[in-house]
Amino acid sequence: MKLTRTADLWWKNAVVYCLDVETFHDSDGSGCGDFRGAAQRIDHLHRLGVTCVWLMPFFPTPERDDGYDITDFYGVDPRLGTLGDFVEFVRTARDRGIRVIADLVVNHTSDQHPWFQSARDPESPFHDWYVWRDQPPPDAEKGVVFPDKEKSLWTYDRKAKKYYLHRFYKHQPDLNVANPKVRDEIARVMGFWMELGLSGFRVDAVPFLLEAPVEELPDPHDYLGDLRAFLSRRNGEAVLLGEVNLPYAETMKFFGQSDGVGDELHLCFDFIGMQQMYLSLARQDAGPLTHALTERPEPPRDCHWATFVRNHDELTLDKLTVPERQEVFDAFGPDEDMQLYGRGLRRRLPGMLGHDMRRIRMVYSLLFSLPGTPVLFYGEEVGMTEDLSVEGREAVRTPMWWDAVAEQRRDPESLLAWTRLLVERYRECPELAWGTFKVMDTADSAVFAHRCDIDGGTVVAVHNLADRDIEVELSDLDGELTDVLVDGTVPVKDGKARVELGPYDCRWFRQVSR
Repeated sequence: MKLTRTADLWWKNAVVYCLDVETFHDSDGSGCGDFRGAAQRIDHLHRLGVTCVWLMPFFPTPERDDGYDITDFYGVDPRLGTLGDFVEFVRTARDRGIRVIADLVVNHTSDQHPWFQSARDPESPFHDWYVWRDQPPPDAEKGVVFPDKEKSLWTYDRKAKKYYLHRFYKHQPDLNVANPKVRDEIARVMGFWMELGLSGFRVDAVPFLLEAPVEELPDPHDYLGDLRAFLSRRNGEAVLLGEVNLPYAETMKFFGQSDGVGDELHLCFDFIGMQQMYLSLARQDAGPLTHALTERPEPPRDCHWATFVRNHDELTLDKLTVPERQEVFDAFGPDEDMQLYGRGLRRRLPGMLGHDMRRIRMVYSLLFSLPGTPVLFYGEEVGMTEDLSVEGREAVRTPMWWDAVAEQRRDPESLLAWTRLLVERYRECPELAWGTFKVMDTADSAVFAHRCDIDGGTVVAVHNLADRDIEVELSDLDGELTDVLVDGTVPVKDGKARVELGPYDCRWFRQVSR
């Protein structure tokens, strides 16, 4: 089997692992995680098969929004270490073949950032680095991200005697990306961290970043294209992973395209597929997931979708209809305390699935077999659960369960062992990352089956979303199906194979010609 690949596209079959330095590992007993602690745990990530670490914000902060309120884009928060500790972490990771990317949070700053403090003076050179108005617009309350905390996107500043824009909390004023000086500064921030070893960025809140104020930008996507061009000039293998929670047609615009090649974001999270997956799980019906992936557009060449089961925010269900969202709430978060903002769940997967290891294993099998780059949130590999006593979305950002890692490390039946196996097999099956994806017909709506083909190689994955035994017939096959996750084969006769699945079972096969 011949596969055409290039090292510059390393992210197409990467395994990305998101971690928060503050909650990952405490090296000195201070009660706060730090870069030295994260470096001490690199071997855990290496054994797991992680090839890229995504760092949540680690910059100096008043800590009013878990680090997403930044006061210095060029530093490390003293609680987490020094610039030297950061560099040592990146080098330690790279020694194990693990690249590091970090959150690029440039939609806004903290209101304690020196830029904003200066900008409150209308005569300051930093005044136009933010978005001001003498009066808020009539629709000032439209699009509030945190309706339990904020009632308007505009807040009055007594010193400036004007209103400033904030898409998020009032203590996070939006930067004015229409200002060329702001755009230049963002490029300097990116260049600074790339010089210290980063291999790219996860770009926070991309649509918000480009929206304000759009009337002053001829085409906001030109700016995103400029960022990618700058990134590529500095490091040809560097990547931009975008948080773009929009319908597929709108998300596609953020890949950009020139002569068939993407020229904006390299990767976009598949929020639609994730939400439809949970609807399928709630219904024990593959229909919603099948529909989503069938409708999902193919990204431009040199671009890719990023798939995930859980991320660091609430599990957003905002693209489902109200009745569909209620179905997921009823199945996985029936208590009001489990829900957030009326649109999501502040729970991790094990709790949502009632700690049923069959279902948990099956869902992660979906993650690694679906087309796209899989992204894990720290602790998923050992079944971390949420802490509902913690406020808001922080319920899923609690300290890493290192005791569970130690307990599961030598247990072949553990979730950690299963995750390692999935990562290993995913890396051994380049068809999953590089191949052409196709949903396969089955006679049972509870079964999701798909195949990925490239250069004569074929991998087939079959998942049972129901709590019952099922036998399905798959067609348009050749040779025989050899199990990838376990030992065994399934014969193919006249292009058809019959596959037996237990409740919440999953199987991967490689098609082998006779």
